[in-house]
Amino acid sequence: MIIKVIASGSSGNATLISDGVTALLLDAGISIKELERGSGFTLSRVSACLVTHEHQDHSKACKDLVKRGIDVYASEGTLQALNAEGHRYKAVTATKEFIVGSFVIMGFGVKHDAAEPLGYLIYSRLTHEKTVYFVDTAYVKCKFSGIQYFIVECNHGEHELRNSVSRGIIAPELAARIARNHFSLERLLDFLKANDLSRLKEIHLVHLSDNNSDEQRFRQAVQRVTGAEVYIH
Repeated sequence: MIIKVIASGSSGNATLISDGVTALLLDAGISIKELERGSGFTLSRVSACLVTHEHQDHSKACKDLVKRGIDVYASEGTLQALNAEGHRYKAVTATKEFIVGSFVIMGFGVKHDAAEPLGYLIYSRLTHEKTVYFVDTAYVKCKFSGIQYFIVECNHGEHELRNSVSRGIIAPELAARIARNHFSLERLLDFLKANDLSRLKEIHLVHLSDNNSDEQRFRQAVQRVTGAEVYIH
């Protein structure tokens, strides 16, 4: 699987994946021009965009993608929140599989302050590899087996978040909202331990907070638990 994180964080999120036959865009939270540049001007090869939820840092370019003939998949709640209309918008039902090119995809529920947020399990019928993608969630109830690639949020560490509050960088109320809506390092480690990691190749950590994360500590902690290659974006 080819994975290219184009943008990550509160300013915008977009990741491009391909199995050599089909290319998917995961979220589109930056401008269409930025997507073009970040993809190496290969957007015309993208078969579809999977959107996790309606917040602009994940959905900003949806209308422009549709204008270019690229289908946008999201939950019914997300599409309604986006006021999305037209045949290029496709409603996803959690736990129900759908096919895009060589990929078999299934959405699953996550926890965030959005209308109906989803994560995605993506299986390539070409390479027989599985990828799990989720961002902006407090927790994930699903367990997965035989995953080769995780592209997952690791927004903050509990220690770093407490430190930001004590130093007056963020207010306690904001810290509480962050904890309610975003995956921490500690929750990620618990999640990984609960899953089958026997075929895991790579973990891509995305959506790290500027003030409440520590890249070196996060990478080392995830590597200790998984033994896999860890990439931070």
